This record gives sequence, C-alpha cells and structure tokens, in this order.
Amino acid sequence: MVDMLAGYPEIKDEVEASVKNVFNKANFILGEEVNKFEKEFASFNGAKYAVGVANGTDALRLAIIACGIKKGDEVITTPFTFIATSETISQAQGVPVFADINPATYNLDPEDAERKITSKTKAILPVHLYGHPAEMDKIMELAQKHNLKVIEDCAQSFTAKYKLGGNDWKYTGTMGNCGTYSFFPAKNLGAFGDGGMITTNDENIYNELKALRNHGSKEQYIHDMEGYNSRLDTVQAAILSIKLKHIGKWTEQRNNIAEKYNLALKNIANVPLTPENCKHSFNYYTIKFADRETRDKVQKHLSANEIANNIYYPIALHRQKAYAHLGIKSLPVCENVQNTVLSLPMYPELSDEQIKIITDCVKEGIHDIAAKK
Repeated sequence: MVDMLAGYPEIKDEVEASVKNVFNKANFILGEEVNKFEKEFASFNGAKYAVGVANGTDALRLAIIACGIKKGDEVITTPFTFIATSETISQAQGVPVFADINPATYNLDPEDAERKITSKTKAILPVHLYGHPAEMDKIMELAQKHNLKVIEDCAQSFTAKYKLGGNDWKYTGTMGNCGTYSFFPAKNLGAFGDGGMITTNDENIYNELKALRNHGSKEQYIHDMEGYNSRLDTVQAAILSIKLKHIGKWTEQRNNIAEKYNLALKNIANVPLTPENCKHSFNYYTIKFADRETRDKVQKHLSANEIANNIYYPIALHRQKAYAHLGIKSLPVCENVQNTVLSLPMYPELSDEQIKIITDCVKEGIHDIAAKK
C-alpha cells in the first residue's frame, strides 16, 4: 500500500545528518530536537502548542484525559475507524458512544451524533477519515450548544484543511480543544518508528499534557498526579523535523495521484470527492462499489495480480466483540460502507505507469464480473 523506501533517497543525507547529530549529543530522552519539532509542528498547523508523545494512540489517550473525561463520561465518536479511537476513551474510564456516518465522506454524521447526546455526554471525538475533514462547522456548533469538548483524531489527516464558518481555512486538529496525530511510518508524516503529537490552543491543557506524558511530573521527582511514560523519541523528532519541510509537496503529489485515480475510475465506482470547503490529505485512497459481491471480487482480482489493496475497515467497531456489551443493534450507513469500500495504493512517488496498472486491474475485475453475469 505504501512504498516507504521510494521517497528516502531525496531526504537521505538530511535525515542521516540529523540522526548523527543526536547520536553525537546523546540527548535521547526529550532532547532539544523534541522541543524544536514541537514548535515547528505547532507553527505549521497554526496551533499555539504541540506536545510530542510516544505514538498516536497515546496522543488520543492523553488528550482525552487532559480534556477532563472521567469515569462514566460519554464520548460520541464514529464506529468506522481504527480501534485506537474508541479504546482510548475506555482506557480513560469513559464510555464510547457510536453514532452513524455520512454516506458521502464516511465521517461522523453530526445529526446522528446529536441524537446520541445525553446528560452524561462530555465530548465529541470526530475522525478525519482517510484524510477527509469531518463536518467541523456542525460539530463545533453541537459542542457549543451542549457544552462539550472536541478532540480531533487526525491520525490520517495531517495537512488536511477545513474552511471553518465558510471563511477561515484551518488545519484539522486546530478547531477543537485538542488535535491528535500519529507518526506511524505509513502516515503522511511518518517516523522511522512510532511517534505521536497533540496540538491545543489551551494553555491549561498544554501544561497538563506535558505532565501526563512524563509520569505526571512538571518538575523532576515532583508528581502532582499519576501520569504515563509517553515521550516522543529524540531521534524520531529529528527525522520528523526534516520530513516536515517536504510535507507540502508530498501532499500536493498525493492529491494529484487522487485526481488521476478519479479520472480513471469515476465511471465504475464511487470515487472520493472533496467539497469546496475541504482540502484532502489522502492518507488513503478509497473507492466504494455498488455491493459487497463486486468489492470482494475486485479485491480478489487485484490480489491475484499482486497489487496491494486493503479494506479500512472490514468490521466496524460497534460490530466488534470488544463492544458487544454496548448492545448496539445497527448503524446502517456504516454497515453498508464497511461492506463496499476498498483502498488502493497511495504514496507520493506512485508513478503514472503504476496508476494505470492498478486502475486497469480494477476495470478488468469489474468487466469480469459483468461478463459472468
């Protein structure tokens, strides 16, 4: 799905020099490169603060805790996402409440989210799935109306933008109380290992996050709370600082690839369309078929021809055994989408020749299905 070596030659010398610099200083835990990268990341996004943590899951967990979620508090989120989104709510002793999704964007449906609000609801946790921003105008209106915190899951949406209020372009992760990011190697801004980040404009949340990531300590051996051991590695921060310089170009390349995919596939599948108030980051390129049978046969044909593909996500969270105790009977839009979507390879260095091979194979799979019928 991602060729992580394809882009390395371009940045090889810069990356190796930055890593060597860390080795020579041996400042491996919360070294100056971490602070430098946090400031660069916040500046890039237009946020006041950024706090580096060990991974994207910890970014969610610590953001949820710093936003005041406590035992029994309900947090409304989408079931169409990786389990880190919901398990971190539970790990903070909150209760995940799943609302259905928008059939066009596959993101949290704000109208269904409002129907799920109770006296126990304390936050909304939208996921900007595949890199497509959620409907943040409606989500922020809901939050203001019901006095809720908003925690944005931006694991797949770094560099995506949303035109908040129809006027101001905002990067995902800067509209709610916190934005959380993953630097898993396959992400748009991927580390050479694990890493994560939390952004916020709230100084109190920022100070809480800094303590939470370091055993609840703001001063060495002084602990005002219990915390976690979740610090962004200095080596990873140095590498990410180099990669951040190139991220604008890489996002543009991803969007260009998506346009080529769209042109080739628009007549045989539902391709991702980006409304005027959104700018996509295309962490994943995902198409939707008319039915499960077609999707499964196309997937089988791609795999038989050794073309990478994946389903994000084949079983929605409300249908997972881990959440059987919630007793959710049906979220119909989500269940339709999980059975009909398929993701194709997506990375900045994908060539026109590779795109043609992939799209031709998808078409062959469709034509084979039509012929058999």
